[in-house]
Amino acid sequence: MKRLLILGGGTAGTMVANRLVHELDMNEWHITVVDQDEIHYYQPGFLFIPFGTYGKADVMRPKRDFLPREVEVIISEVRLIEPDKNLVHLVKENRTLRYDYLIIATGSRIAPEETPGLMEDEWRKSIFDFYTPDGAVALHRFLRTWQGGRLVVNVAEMPIKCPVAPLEFLFLADAYFHDRGMRDRVEIIYATPLSGAFTKPIASRQLGDLLEQKNIRLITDFNIASVDVDRKAIISYDDQRVEFDLLVSIPTNMGSEVIARSGMGDDLNFVPTEKYTLKA
Repeated sequence: MKRLLILGGGTAGTMVANRLVHELDMNEWHITVVDQDEIHYYQPGFLFIPFGTYGKADVMRPKRDFLPREVEVIISEVRLIEPDKNLVHLVKENRTLRYDYLIIATGSRIAPEETPGLMEDEWRKSIFDFYTPDGAVALHRFLRTWQGGRLVVNVAEMPIKCPVAPLEFLFLADAYFHDRGMRDRVEIIYATPLSGAFTKPIASRQLGDLLEQKNIRLITDFNIASVDVDRKAIISYDDQRVEFDLLVSIPTNMGSEVIARSGMGDDLNFVPTEKYTLKA
């Protein structure tokens, strides 16, 4: 029997497992999914938590509810991958799994610690993220009583999960403050390392005026170097300073630490793959 091992039971790992159960002869294949968390988070829903559309419970479900019964599910952290030996070592019970085929779907995580000052005294007080459920909930609590000021949305560096999410956040924030009758008391600034608001040049040309129509100031080519917590300002490598009352950060996105431990990743712990097949 051939052994297919999927590391990661998030959206990608779950979709692959469901598809392969129907495409493979399960009399000849054994599929195992390994994930460190029992809970599946619907990550696109995080965007709506700060504005009260969803609560945290709305984006949480047991992972096993979405995985076929034919699939073995193991809840454990992965300690090490040895691709030259076709082995994966788990933390739980020091178990070792052998595979014939390996699918890596360990996803990405935010790494706010990569930006000096970001996680200091103002973290979750006037500096927030919405790429994690706890960050989105904390931002929702802050916004409920915020009376206005300068909101700065900053992308630390590319690539990030869902590149359009920061723009969606900007437009949702604009609508949210209008609904609360306080849009005139909020200045919104979008500081991005890109040369335009959108990741694709054609989209930036065609849709770039949307921010202007919403009275959202755009600062391009802003590569953040650090956060000045005392003066509440983000500082770029070329010494631009943007002051804030509320900073919503999209921190550096990095791959799983097990990729680094296994010596399989690039500088951001992402596995290099063949562009059109995703074969590593």
